[in-house]
Amino acid sequence: MSLTLRTISREQHLAYIQSLPAASHMQVPAWADVKAEWRSESLGWFDKTGEMVGAGLVLYRQLPKIKRYLAYLPEGPVINWFAPNLVDWLEPMLAHLKQQGAFSVKMGPPVIIRRWEAASIKKGIQDPDVKRLRDIEADFIEPRAFEVGDKLRRMGWQQGEDGGAGFGDVQPRYVYQVPLANRSLEEVHKNFNQLWRRNIKKAEKAGVEVVQGGYHDLEEWQRLYEITAVRDRFRPRPLSYFQRMWTALNTEDPNRMRLYFARHNGVNLSAATMLVVGGHVWYSYGASDNIGREVRPSNAMQWRMLRDAYALGATVYDLRGISDSLDETDHLFGLIQFKVGTGGQAAEYLGEWDFPLNKLLHKALDIYMSRR
Repeated sequence: MSLTLRTISREQHLAYIQSLPAASHMQVPAWADVKAEWRSESLGWFDKTGEMVGAGLVLYRQLPKIKRYLAYLPEGPVINWFAPNLVDWLEPMLAHLKQQGAFSVKMGPPVIIRRWEAASIKKGIQDPDVKRLRDIEADFIEPRAFEVGDKLRRMGWQQGEDGGAGFGDVQPRYVYQVPLANRSLEEVHKNFNQLWRRNIKKAEKAGVEVVQGGYHDLEEWQRLYEITAVRDRFRPRPLSYFQRMWTALNTEDPNRMRLYFARHNGVNLSAATMLVVGGHVWYSYGASDNIGREVRPSNAMQWRMLRDAYALGATVYDLRGISDSLDETDHLFGLIQFKVGTGGQAAEYLGEWDFPLNKLLHKALDIYMSRR
């Protein structure tokens, strides 16, 4: 199968994404506008009949002081990763990116290696010998994913020094997902743990109301998000980032990004952003106040978002990143505990891979990143 690769228009790129059951929200053309500080390009793969069979959004980040770039395809490219001739897909991409002045390429194959059901994770949490997700036997393993990893290594692609724990990755390697395909909402609700079901009921009884917001509500979102940043000790993104995200994504598709608030007695207690690409729906950012936790606004909001995702025909509701640590003293443990309550499954992706086109500059970037 001979493949050709060339730059495509945003319209061609979007049409291709829309023809698929789902793709990462970081591979839609509008994501380039969200990441305004990067230069961007849409790539298309064509078979010998001239039909487009793959696409990729490349973000280029210039190195300080020189005109060479890091080329990054977050959660992409969108190609047939299980194709026997993977080299025929990736070689033309590397050649093209090198021509564009890239000294290094980073990509994140959207390929899942393993899945663990909630019940297995709960058992693991109770077992003192289990420290990480990987210590638990997976409920599902994708053998083809390991073949992809082997092929990439043979081609000269590299993975971070962390032995695959995912800390060198920009995007989360472990995520938590609630599968919705071929399930009724009753089944999904029944799969929640007792605490989740109790909290949803508690919120209902207390009169917590979940509403959708618009662009003009992003300032209120930012207020809650900054409270969360102080509490959880992370650096918040500025309001302008979310405004840009809203405008870019919803101009491309009016249903791409949504904003939700859970309020009690007219006061907003928690908020979340939701992203939609085909049948894949993500809970992307969450925020909550330090007050009103006893009325369980976050549980009420997640349940509403899940129901809305279901109504949109989603096949998966994705709660995004988790840490692979099951150690109760780990500061990220609460996150996995909260998400496991939804029933669902933890999934491990193949992780991000680097190809140094210029070994010297790639090494310099590594050193620069490790000092940041």
